[in-house]
Amino acid sequence: MSSSQCFENPPTLSPTSGAGTVQDLGGLNTYLTGPPHSKLAILLISDVFGYEAPNLRKLADKVAAAGFLVAVPDFFFGDPIIKRDDPQFDKESWSKAHNTDKGYEDAKAIIAALKSKGASAIGAAGFCWGGKVAVKLASSTDIKAAVLLHPSRVTEDDINDVKVPIAILGAETDHASPLEQMKQFGEKLSVKSEFDNFVKIFPGVAHGWTVRYKDEDEGAVRSAEEAHLDMLNWLNKYVM
Repeated sequence: MSSSQCFENPPTLSPTSGAGTVQDLGGLNTYLTGPPHSKLAILLISDVFGYEAPNLRKLADKVAAAGFLVAVPDFFFGDPIIKRDDPQFDKESWSKAHNTDKGYEDAKAIIAALKSKGASAIGAAGFCWGGKVAVKLASSTDIKAAVLLHPSRVTEDDINDVKVPIAILGAETDHASPLEQMKQFGEKLSVKSEFDNFVKIFPGVAHGWTVRYKDEDEGAVRSAEEAHLDMLNWLNKYVM
C-alpha cells in the first residue's frame, strides 16, 4: 500500500446495512441496490475495508435513487482489512493476495454480469484501492465513465491510458495521492481533447474522507456529500 492513511479510520462493518441485497454476481458476493432492470449500472469499488462499510452502502443507495442499478462487489472474498492493529497481521501479504490486477479481472467479470442482466451503459467509481481498479477499467471501453475518489497507487501511465470521461476527487492532505500528483494528473488529462475530464481538490480533508466520515462530524459529512454529488453528477452526465 502507498500510505498508512489507507488503513486509518476503519469503519465498523455491517453485513446487513443498506436497502439492497447481497447476491452472487460474476462469482462475487455483491451488494446490489436500485431498479433491477435498469439499463444503466454503476460499479462501486471499495477501499481496503470492503463492501460491508455502511457509508459505502449508504452512498450506493443514494446513487441507486438516481435510477442506476448499483453493484458493490466483495473484491476481497470475505477478507477485508479488519485486523490492522493486530501485530500478527501482515499487510504486505494481504496486499499481494488482494492486488489490484486481480481486482481488475474480477471487475471485468462483474461488468460482463451486469451486461448479461441488461445493462447497456456502465460507469465505475473507485475509492482508494478501488481507484486503481477504476482507472484500469477506464483504459478500455468496458465503461462509459469513471470517478476516482482519493485513489491509491495510480500512476501517470494509468492516466495516459484513460479512454473515457474521468473525474478525480482528491484530498488536500493525502499521502497516497499527494496534492502535486493530483495536479499533474489534471495537467495530463487537460491535453486530452477526445474526452471530458475533471480534477477537484477538496480543502481541509484527508485521504478516505468520502466514505470514512463520522455521522456526528457535520463538517466531514458536508465535505463527503459534496464529493458524492460531484460523483453522481459526473455519472449522470456520461452513463446514459
